[in-house]
Amino acid sequence: MIQYETVFILTPVLSDDQMKETVAKFKKLLTDNGAEILNEEAWGLKKLAYTIQKKTSGFYCLFEFKAEPTVIDRLETGYRRDEKVIRYMTVKLDKYAVQYAEKRRGKYAKKEEA
Repeated sequence: MIQYETVFILTPVLSDDQMKETVAKFKKLLTDNGAEILNEEAWGLKKLAYTIQKKTSGFYCLFEFKAEPTVIDRLETGYRRDEKVIRYMTVKLDKYAVQYAEKRRGKYAKKEEA
């Protein structure tokens, strides 16, 4: 299995419940297809660098997971079909990115505890 990281931006007009529901849908899509989720981060509502579909902000979410390459096609098809997703990006992590992600995970966990 290969380690991946995906970030997606949801439209800002969603309620908190709708946003959590959409994130859970994509998490379920990954786990149903045999992916192992290593980390999940919700970065919250952030301002976009440029307008996308006449929107200036969006809910950012990150998943770090291990999966077979075929799962990525299903995940990105799900992103394209969902009108709540305004942008997404999935990248394959090399060994240096994996090390960096582990360090970042540790910092993020300490930040949440405080």
